[in-house]
Amino acid sequence: MGYKITVEKTKASRLSEIDFNHLPFGKYFSDHMFVADYRDGDWHDCRIVPFGNFSMHPALSSLHYGQAIFEGMKAERDADGNPIIFRPLKNVNRLNISTERMAMPEVPEELFMNALDKLVSLDKDWIPDAPHSALYIRPHMYATEEFVGIKPAENFRFCIFTSPVGAYYSHPVKVFVQDKYVRAFPGGVGYAKCAGNYGAVMKPTREVQKMGYDQILWLDGIHHRYLQEIGTMNIFAIIDGVIITPALDQGTILDGVTRDSMIRLAENEGYVVQERDISIDEIINAYHEGKLQDLFGTGTAAVVSHIGEFHYKGENYELPPVEEREISNKLKGRFIAIKSGKAEDVFGWLHTVPVSVYAHQ
Repeated sequence: MGYKITVEKTKASRLSEIDFNHLPFGKYFSDHMFVADYRDGDWHDCRIVPFGNFSMHPALSSLHYGQAIFEGMKAERDADGNPIIFRPLKNVNRLNISTERMAMPEVPEELFMNALDKLVSLDKDWIPDAPHSALYIRPHMYATEEFVGIKPAENFRFCIFTSPVGAYYSHPVKVFVQDKYVRAFPGGVGYAKCAGNYGAVMKPTREVQKMGYDQILWLDGIHHRYLQEIGTMNIFAIIDGVIITPALDQGTILDGVTRDSMIRLAENEGYVVQERDISIDEIINAYHEGKLQDLFGTGTAAVVSHIGEFHYKGENYELPPVEEREISNKLKGRFIAIKSGKAEDVFGWLHTVPVSVYAHQ
């Protein structure tokens, strides 16, 4: 069915208050947001309104029982100044994988894309132009049942807001290989982008940050040996010229959009890519043999972030200087060029917001 989206424009834009030359990640928010409410088996009241706070009932079920999911996306401008969004259909598909796992209603692709186009076009002036910057897009859904009792909710709210951002990491990342706490188990929700996955890692993350590390590299929950992912990104290793990343078949790792893009880019460039189990022992052995050429992470926020060093069981392992990492630098450069519209989109990844959406706003 078609979903009508009403638009209420802000009376006072905050655009002039933003210093686009100094954009911290996730601090500033654009003028508008999309909101829709789910009740009686369908989405209602689809609307774009001025960005602002929600009023919440104290017994809101998502606050107590965690039925909440989200996505992360980015918009930039092409050479003609048109808003472009990187692989949005991959995001709506992943959103609905999360909704299915969390007993939440699917967001129809038509509604998602229509809302995305209208929202980004309305706030297109918030898309920054500086290198390594973008308009970050945060779709999210949460249960709105006003009820204290453990049961799947029937009512939900879906919202999309946007935020102009700079680089997530401005330096090579220092990671702590975690073998005490566990992020995910097979049969759990590790592959879903649900709030609980992130809430559970806050204490371990704070602990390692106090020790001077940026993030945790998680190991599997059964053997505490096999690499899973980093809190903000998927993990890749390059050993003796082969690119390796953990497989998704255990259901414990997020199917990252940037991860998938990096695999396809690497294969297109003729590199050998392996999606398989990779143990921390294999990483350390390769390090001592001089074959560990690179460790890097990929994610929508982090883009492609090099790991400068990792810590495991009392030992720090420093990796080669970033400028010497030929393979990942080449892939990162090509990825950034494609997603920013500066190189040919041979994979069909870019979605250009239709001119008809915003020409008469």
